[in-house]
Amino acid sequence: MESTSPFYSLVPEAKYSPPWQDLSIIGIAGSSGSGKTSVAMEIVKSLNLPWVVILVMDSFYKTLTPEEHAKAHANEYDFDCPESIDFDLLVDTLKDLKQGKKAHIPVYSFADHQRQTQTTTLYSPRVLILEVLRDVRERGRDIEGIIKQWFAFVKPSFTRFVEPQRPISDIIIPRGIENTTAIDMVVKHIQRKLQDKSEKHTEALRKLGLLAAKVELPANVHVMPTTPQF
Repeated sequence: MESTSPFYSLVPEAKYSPPWQDLSIIGIAGSSGSGKTSVAMEIVKSLNLPWVVILVMDSFYKTLTPEEHAKAHANEYDFDCPESIDFDLLVDTLKDLKQGKKAHIPVYSFADHQRQTQTTTLYSPRVLILEVLRDVRERGRDIEGIIKQWFAFVKPSFTRFVEPQRPISDIIIPRGIENTTAIDMVVKHIQRKLQDKSEKHTEALRKLGLLAAKVELPANVHVMPTTPQF
């Protein structure tokens, strides 16, 4: 039986991962209405790179029971508590993307308060920004409902879950998109990380080539002669 293993697996010392298996994930946290979406969009715009994706955690809300569904329509369901998110599905999705696999992102309708049957297919990008989105335009919410949920759930959840994470944050961006200095720092940090990855990838390919040159090809491998390229 002929081997179907990639050539670099024939080299025992070779350790190489393609760039699509080296995804950079950036998490943006904050209270509802704090400007996370605007900051994420500004980062994408400033990076100006292909395959930079914003993944919205709203997509991973759990399917509601009939009782929870009724509460949601009455603006009495807490969408801001961690228990409302299907973290198992979220983690599995991030793992697939980190491994260079495609992922099927669920679609959640806030008008119907339920997960839709269709999904969005996402292939592993170079940079993934994970953030939460909440506003009238994107969720089809009414102002009174948002105000009610703010005082009942959003503010208490921020105090309980988001505020305590400030000491372990890599960077805090006060004033959101107006803080161009902080956003520029984030963009430059991402650019440095991507440059480091590119250099390591190039070096790994160089070493792989040197190791491969020392390995005798299997008898069933035929090398095509080089032809002029026009």
